Amino acid sequence: MRKKKVFTDSQIIELLGGPTKIAKICKISVPAVSMWKNSGIPADKMVYLGALLEQESKGLVSRKDLFPDSFHLIWPELNKEKL
Repeated sequence: MRKKKVFTDSQIIELLGGPTKIAKICKISVPAVSMWKNSGIPADKMVYLGALLEQESKGLVSRKDLFPDSFHLIWPELNKEKL
């Protein structure tokens, strides 16, 4: 069963420092990140931002929550932790 989303994509962007900071982290344009506020953060970028989001949300959002069916493939180190 999937957990309810704790933050909207727009809130995630702001939590991580805003479009400019995320654009630098992802090496993409600021307007591209700004578009995610309405269109959603692409899965490949969410994978890239997952650990940072987990840290900045103080654990409210975990990588396991973001990718419940595939976290163990993306982040094998999480598979070793107790479920």
